[in-house]
Amino acid sequence: MLDAAHLIRLAAEQAPAGSRLHAVGDQGVPTRDIAEVIGRHLNLPTASVPAGDFGFLGQILAVDQPASAALTRELLGWRPIQPGLIEDLDKGHYFS
Repeated sequence: MLDAAHLIRLAAEQAPAGSRLHAVGDQGVPTRDIAEVIGRHLNLPTASVPAGDFGFLGQILAVDQPASAALTRELLGWRPIQPGLIEDLDKGHYFS
C-alpha cells in the first residue's frame, strides 16, 4: 500500500491531466500461486478447478488480463519497493 500511496502523490503532483496510470508492482502472478500461498497459511489443500465452477468470477479469472506499470514508471519515475504479492502474503500477517 505504501507504493500505491507514493504513486497517488506523484500522480497528483506530476501526472498530466487524463493520464492512465497502473500501480502494478508484480506482473503475471498466476492465480494458482496466490491460492497455494493462502492454502498453505490456512492449512487447506488446494486443487485446480475448472473456471466454469466459479460462475462469472471464473470467467474473469480465466481471461489473461495483463497489466504493466512500465508507462507509469517512465512517466513519473515511480519504482515500487515494497514486497510483491506472493512475498507479502507469505509473511503470514494476513492470517493471524
